[in-house]
Amino acid sequence: AARMFLRLLSDIQWRAAHPKWRRMTSSHRSTSTTAEPHPVSLPAQAQVVICGGGIMGTSVAYHLSKMGWKDIVLVEQGRLAAGTTRFCAGIVSTARPVSIELKMAHYSNQLYQQLEQETGVQTGYMKTGSISLAQTQDRLISLKRIASSLNVMGIPCEIISPKKVVQLHPLINIHDLVGALYVPEDALVSSANVSLALATAASRNGVQIHERTSVSHVTVQKGRVTGVETDRGRIQCEYFVNCAGQWAYELGHSGEEPVHIPLHACEHFYLLTHPLKEPLSNNLPTIVDPDGRIYIRNWQGGILSGGFEKNPKPLFTEGRNQLEIQNLQEDWDHFGPLLSALLRRMPGLEALQIMQLVNCPESFTPDMRCVMGESPTARGYFVLAGMNSAGISYGGGAGKYLAEWMVNGYPSENVWPLDLKRFGTLQSSRTFLRHRVMEVMPLICDLKVPRWDFQTGRQLRTSPLYDRLDAQGARWMEKHGFERVKYFVPPGKDLLDLDHSKTFYKPDWFDIVGSEVKCCKEAVCVIDMSSFTKFEISSTGDQALESLQYLFSNDLDVPVGHVVHTGMLNEKGGYENDCSIARLSKRSFFMISPTDQQVHCWAWLKNRLPDDSNLIMEDVTWKYTALNLIGPRAVDVLSELSYAPMTAEHFPSLFCKEMSVGYANGIRVMSITHTGEPGFVLYIPIEYALHVYNEVMNMGQKYGIRNAGYYALRSLRIEKFFAFWGQDLDAFTTPMECGREFQVKLEKGMQFLGQEALLEQKQNGVYKRFTMFILEDHDTDMDLWPWWGEPIFRNGRYVGKTTSSAYSYTLERHVCLGFVHHFDEKTGEELVVTTDFINQGEYEIDIAGQRFQAKAKLYPFSSLFTQRRRKDELELSGYQRE
Repeated sequence: AARMFLRLLSDIQWRAAHPKWRRMTSSHRSTSTTAEPHPVSLPAQAQVVICGGGIMGTSVAYHLSKMGWKDIVLVEQGRLAAGTTRFCAGIVSTARPVSIELKMAHYSNQLYQQLEQETGVQTGYMKTGSISLAQTQDRLISLKRIASSLNVMGIPCEIISPKKVVQLHPLINIHDLVGALYVPEDALVSSANVSLALATAASRNGVQIHERTSVSHVTVQKGRVTGVETDRGRIQCEYFVNCAGQWAYELGHSGEEPVHIPLHACEHFYLLTHPLKEPLSNNLPTIVDPDGRIYIRNWQGGILSGGFEKNPKPLFTEGRNQLEIQNLQEDWDHFGPLLSALLRRMPGLEALQIMQLVNCPESFTPDMRCVMGESPTARGYFVLAGMNSAGISYGGGAGKYLAEWMVNGYPSENVWPLDLKRFGTLQSSRTFLRHRVMEVMPLICDLKVPRWDFQTGRQLRTSPLYDRLDAQGARWMEKHGFERVKYFVPPGKDLLDLDHSKTFYKPDWFDIVGSEVKCCKEAVCVIDMSSFTKFEISSTGDQALESLQYLFSNDLDVPVGHVVHTGMLNEKGGYENDCSIARLSKRSFFMISPTDQQVHCWAWLKNRLPDDSNLIMEDVTWKYTALNLIGPRAVDVLSELSYAPMTAEHFPSLFCKEMSVGYANGIRVMSITHTGEPGFVLYIPIEYALHVYNEVMNMGQKYGIRNAGYYALRSLRIEKFFAFWGQDLDAFTTPMECGREFQVKLEKGMQFLGQEALLEQKQNGVYKRFTMFILEDHDTDMDLWPWWGEPIFRNGRYVGKTTSSAYSYTLERHVCLGFVHHFDEKTGEELVVTTDFINQGEYEIDIAGQRFQAKAKLYPFSSLFTQRRRKDELELSGYQRE
């Protein structure tokens, strides 16, 4: 291999030294950029203006026109498909770990397959299949998890042996492989031609397309898009779609009202070769070697091979504009490790003749998922960008979902993992983005075990207690830029080992979290939950109550001091948010939502609350530190600190009261814990946070107090069958489907958003049910763990997926939560899911291809918990007397 590598390098050095070869390759890759006249003037107005003529812009135009919208203008600053789309490797791969991305890629594959017939434009579509290689057992497990998802979607795939890999692709070296995933229906296309085919179809459907037209900025008035300024004049419009690829960030910031689109470009390299002496067959499968960080596909009898190096090169951090992306500088030193990996994987390439090393910019996002949806600050401003080098795989599906979103008000699938509103303004710092994408690009190939964390862009949002908790052994994760504790490493534990305990099996933190859970059940624990989103909504009259009664499903007209669990529903009855609202006074409400709701919930409420100067909504997330005191001894700690009785008679469940704790005044104390365990949450003005925390810890010592983290919270809430928004609940899940009818007041005397949909479900039944599963024959020490996204089988038939899971230290079993559907065995039609249907089935959970028996429950094991708690309380009361 070393000798072949030298031969290749000498070949490369010779080519680089000969200007004739340089001229030949540069003429081969460049396209004319001479200005051309504009034969058709821009219209003065349109319903929709799309900026960007790559795969994303043309896909949105295609799907909008298919759905009946015709008054559409697509503008492109250069030529159609002349940006990143032109340089795309053209691999359509469905082997994706994220469910919504898998669905997008599957739809794209189906769309491209028939596009040539529909438009007459050759797209180069070739169904070659793909093989994802595994050099380690952990990588093979991750591929088996993907295979489970593909199988239940009806996408053919199989886990194959290294010998089968050679049969499918004879040039592959298999000496270091343990297995592979074969997806026979994956395909290759010409990305630019697919984009041109979509544009052709859109144009036939009435879409106007204008090349050589640059957008300078988008005008927004009263929070709505009103028009687009271009170098050829203004177009008035209702909707604007930013599909500007790597320029989407700059375009978003060009207007008076900035739209933050967090993405950043990196250089992406791939190699093109001349045909081999024996040209490669067109139908050879594409090879993805994530452990080698490379992909390999056939290309005109030769190969195209690129990858995702460990030391990527970000570019355009300061911003730069160019019409069509010209090839960046070749960098053979930088490409060297990927070239070595290619030669190891295909050692028979010693006679390889290199045509060109392509270097083109690709845009990446802070979490490796694309950016889609409507701006939280400008109605009618939609975004589709940041494809993380998977643009052709996602292009068809992403364009479809965004078009549905614009036409219907919502897409046909839950796209929250891709929603622009999952980010805040803090993720649009150029320094943050530059550093994060340098981590993201290698992560595309890195093995991602459950609950891994980003390392860059950290300690951005922190609680005032961060340093105090960190000094006590806190291990951190990040949510919406906020640092949150996973668990606390006890003194004497090997910290290095725990930081590197990344596995699909039983993790090293198992006993640590178990002891935190035990303390929550037997004594008292403190969890810093400052990251939760907190809004205050108030009015001079009854405007706040009347507005919130319409926007929330539960009755908020409760006595002052009461806390209400409620959903913020959409027209279909689905959860846009799941929250707790305390009535502070007749005209003032305090709303607690999940951490990642900060942007989404604000935008949802802002767009639906009446425009009334007497109605005020304020984001007070940063004003309060939240301490969750969980456990039977929380009442003792708090009563001693406040000199006030905190027992159930004086401080009932779901109650809120402003109190003094230690020396600090104005602490909002709520009798909820978000876990089902007894306790309180203290909302503390940040200047008092350290004092109150110290007082609580000092007072709690005699009651066995300790710190705990979110892993303990997760275990407690899952064994109590508590659903969390963003994991279990989403915009397609209603209260009726997850056993939360008691949080809905259908007869509260006034109409609320989603009411009609819920009344219909109450009358006709639901088509999915949130169900709790306890794994029966699962060995916690030896078997693979369930995490989330595992297929659920009832009587051998697929019925749904898990949404979250955790080990229950109380039941000493794994508990999975998920939704069960009822499909007609003959037609596949969805049927109503009844209680009998749930209770009468035999269930299995599929973990990476291995099925484990599970017992289904529609209610938690409350009787078991009650018996154990009574016993615990007796023991604790005896301990107290001693």
